[in-house]
Amino acid sequence: MNPQLVENYLVNISFATLMIALIIYWLNIAFPNLRILAKVGTILTLTINFCLAASLGLRWLENGYFPLSNLYESLIFLTWGLTFTHLILENQNKSKLIGAINIPLSLFLISFTSFVLPVEMKKASPLVPALRSNWLMMHVSIMMISYAILILGSLLSILFLIIYKGNFYQNNSIEKRIGYKNKNQINIGSYATINQMNILERIDNLSYRTIGLGFPLLTIGIIAGAVWANEAWGSYWSWDPKETWALITWLIFAAYLHTRFSKAWEGEKPAILASIGFIVVWICYLGVNFLGKGLHSYGWVS
Repeated sequence: MNPQLVENYLVNISFATLMIALIIYWLNIAFPNLRILAKVGTILTLTINFCLAASLGLRWLENGYFPLSNLYESLIFLTWGLTFTHLILENQNKSKLIGAINIPLSLFLISFTSFVLPVEMKKASPLVPALRSNWLMMHVSIMMISYAILILGSLLSILFLIIYKGNFYQNNSIEKRIGYKNKNQINIGSYATINQMNILERIDNLSYRTIGLGFPLLTIGIIAGAVWANEAWGSYWSWDPKETWALITWLIFAAYLHTRFSKAWEGEKPAILASIGFIVVWICYLGVNFLGKGLHSYGWVS
């Protein structure tokens, strides 16, 4: 069978499975006592992850290079990274919220690659000389995985803010209810308040741990990119738009982790910083390639 046809089938299966998984995870939020839903959601996510990995593997075998040279391939890889990270976090934390926020984003990305990108941008083409290096696999794959982890961590912070602000309008003394500073003085009036406090703390801690995992990978990816840039262009740093925004991304999440580690900020403020990081990651990943040309625009926008 034609490898390209099989690859398309695998991506289409991923799209259909994501639609089903979206319903399952949201039903799991609505009916938390139905444990079968959580198991079904995990199985569906495993299926999606396998199909995306198989499609990338077929593309790798067919073209002879790691499939991260254009927008289509990077979007497929990013979605694979999101579902892979989702599975790891879900296994460690047993949280239904991870799938509830990741699956809609993954579905959007696969929908974009399948229905919006022109056919020409989906086709593999010979690598330009600068990309014919083993650094392609190391640098780009690490950067994409770090993006996936940081995106999920930032989404959890956005979810934290949504719940936090919703509670704020219900009760102006939200800080006392969450109890970040004065837990011993909390006057809890209802079970609902306790539940909201626990949910916020779990989301906040999960976001912190997730971003803490993605940040070292981002650092390694940037360093690997600098070494590759020196090998390809004779300079470790050229202030290319992609390099500049990668540095901005690094600084945003470095500031987030510093405030959390030093306990200078807790609760809302670091969550706002991580939410800004969510936007910056997308600018770094997609925005600079669409808004301006640079040394990193190979195979993206002509």
